[in-house]
Amino acid sequence: ESQLATTVLAFECRLLLLLVSCTAAGTMAWRSGGTSNASLVGNLKRNGLLKHPAVEAAMLAVDRKFYCPDNSYQDSPQPIGYHVTISAPHMHAMCLEALAGHLKPGMRALDVGSGTGYLTACMAHMLGPTGKACGVEHVPELVESSKANVRRDGKGGLLDDGSLVLEAGDGRK
Repeated sequence: ESQLATTVLAFECRLLLLLVSCTAAGTMAWRSGGTSNASLVGNLKRNGLLKHPAVEAAMLAVDRKFYCPDNSYQDSPQPIGYHVTISAPHMHAMCLEALAGHLKPGMRALDVGSGTGYLTACMAHMLGPTGKACGVEHVPELVESSKANVRRDGKGGLLDDGSLVLEAGDGRK
């Protein structure tokens, strides 16, 4: 039952990203870019998009430059190959904020369409070493690069201890 609830929450988060993206263009969300990870996160907070300390800590701990090599700190979606984009930072912030009450240490989370691994790594940070964040991505090459991204970000221990799992698969099944 708890695993189903976590799956539903992950789906709701993706739905939230889609719905909010349709209305965010005229808000402060698109004005939150920065020149470093710290300035990006600071701007997201200043613009009212980050409220929970755990979300802010996760986004500070997981540096976007390792997951999005071009325009890393620009607050807009960026292409990552395979006709896929990484969501804009404000969308990740909104998703993590929406799930903040559920991404508690020791819990489990599922990220369907994990792409570069960025959001899944943020979730793993929030869940802590006793939790588990699992990312499922249908493009096998993205799964391999997402694992490399996590290691480049100095978070390889999360993969090694199993608190972060990135797998190839069809999340619709």
